[in-house]
Amino acid sequence: MNNNRLSPLYKNIALWLLIGLVVTMLFNFFNRSQLAKEKAQLSYTKFLELVNEGKVARVVLQGDEISGERLDGKTFQTYSPSDPELLKLLREKGVEITAKPADDSPWYTTVLITWLPMILLVGIWIFFMRQMQAGGGKAMSFGKSRARLMNDNTRKVTFSDVAGIEEVKEEVAEIIEFLKDPKKFTRLGGRIPKGVLLVGPPGTGKTLLARAIAGEAGVPFFSISGSDFVEMFVGVGAARVRDLFLQGKKHAPCIIFIDEIDAVGRHRGAGLGGGHDEREQTLNQLLVEMDGFESNEGVILIAATNRPDVLDPALLRPGRFDRQIVVPIPDLKGRENILKVHTRKIPLSEVVNLSVLARGTPGFSGADLENLVNEAAIFAARSNKDRVTMEDFEKAKDKILMGSERKSMIISEEERKNTAYHEAGHTLVAKLIPGTDPIHKVTIIPRGRALGVTQQLPLDEKHTYTRDYLLNTLAVLMGGRAAEELVLQHLTTGAGNDIERSTELARKMVCNWGMSEYLGPLAFGKREEHIFLGREIAQNRDFSEDTARLIDSEIKKFVETSYQRARSLLREHEVALHALAKALLEKETLDSNEVDAIVTQYVNTPPESTSQVAAAGMAPAINA
Repeated sequence: MNNNRLSPLYKNIALWLLIGLVVTMLFNFFNRSQLAKEKAQLSYTKFLELVNEGKVARVVLQGDEISGERLDGKTFQTYSPSDPELLKLLREKGVEITAKPADDSPWYTTVLITWLPMILLVGIWIFFMRQMQAGGGKAMSFGKSRARLMNDNTRKVTFSDVAGIEEVKEEVAEIIEFLKDPKKFTRLGGRIPKGVLLVGPPGTGKTLLARAIAGEAGVPFFSISGSDFVEMFVGVGAARVRDLFLQGKKHAPCIIFIDEIDAVGRHRGAGLGGGHDEREQTLNQLLVEMDGFESNEGVILIAATNRPDVLDPALLRPGRFDRQIVVPIPDLKGRENILKVHTRKIPLSEVVNLSVLARGTPGFSGADLENLVNEAAIFAARSNKDRVTMEDFEKAKDKILMGSERKSMIISEEERKNTAYHEAGHTLVAKLIPGTDPIHKVTIIPRGRALGVTQQLPLDEKHTYTRDYLLNTLAVLMGGRAAEELVLQHLTTGAGNDIERSTELARKMVCNWGMSEYLGPLAFGKREEHIFLGREIAQNRDFSEDTARLIDSEIKKFVETSYQRARSLLREHEVALHALAKALLEKETLDSNEVDAIVTQYVNTPPESTSQVAAAGMAPAINA
């Protein structure tokens, strides 16, 4: 057997034996003390009276302490002064006398009382000294960096595991070349970038990209989170920053990766009291280490954040973060490549077409696509399949986009009918307005927090939105409420989310994008967010009361005009509306082909044209 394995075992056994010995000695010591306390205490006068009366059977003399037993079996204890007549009196009364040394305590009790406190103090001192010298998260090592050094045992991630962001991979690959062959770039007077900031929405692969850099670079790679710097103790954050870069210098050339740097790199002076708090002190130390008097040659800092707007400007300047690399949401080709990466180890059916899946998942991030593949595999395993099919992917996509089905939810026929007409209203308005995104699926099965869902998927990627597109979005959103009022002659709370989204979209059109013909291309309301107040509290209003009334009027105009537009379309094609609602009540879910068949059958007049919309004071649609 390995001696290294036995050593900890023996240490544990010895430790427990020592603890057991100490506990036993303490028990014996306190047990003797307790027994002594349990003996009846007598005054010396009373003791002499008992002796004179012949009621004492035996005594034990131990120094000044006298203990003994009476004729009736009761024990007693007392203390005597220096009385030379006592022994004579005891012999005369026939009392059995036993003498003992003044201190009859066992040797281990003396050691325990005398040496144990000193031994404990020395042991505690040695323990804390070792902890202070050790790294990591142990006691008294608050100032030590918590960065984790990637080693060969860590599972390597390479650029082959990263897809959908090819341009970003090219930029970070250049950093690896800097580290491997710096002379190639410095011979012409260039210098290695000191810092690279990865910016992008959540789930786009910023952390994965950093791990791939670590796997490809072949140099030491330190990884730490922004929240690992600051603790409850003052000065710990700055100390950890110093220790982090000290470790980096020792391992240079190396890469230091700080994830979620916005946790420590926010604007200074943003607190309510304007005080110099611990977070600012940590940021100041980070700024000095990145570009101060001391050089950090060969140490490249890579950081990731999805909130670049809250970072301190001093952190973003060249010389600290020389490069800011945007990691975007993947496009169509990128999504297909990401799906290929995540389906490497998953057995797929021959009918699975990843390009079709990529086309049907616009706006999905890399994390969303990984979740899609995982959910599809779970659906296939639930059905005891050997391979993941296209049907499993469709179920997974519906679950992610629309929520899980709640088939057990009990809904009355009246509510089902109301939901069917509501969703039919959304669907028919979207089909009647030209240029809208195709209807992917309509269902009245409760999903997530909704009683029904109408899902549209765009045909291609959109990066900017026209006024026409947004106006048509408003009309489609209002189609559900318009159908309820037109057919069922009542209003319900089912349109609450539609109304909320419509109002918010109309407000952005007026205040942010300058799409109001009356107010013109002006922006109202500064979009400044006070870092510690949040979005809701920190709304900054930079316009007058008269302008506020005009803004409200324009917002109302956008929403009400869209509502009337949707209502007019549904009234004109009410037969198709009834047919869609009836089909939903029968089948509960309709796909795009079934919707197209119903609309083609019952819609005899062509949908509104661009000229008709312009004449009505609105614009044609390209739905959201």
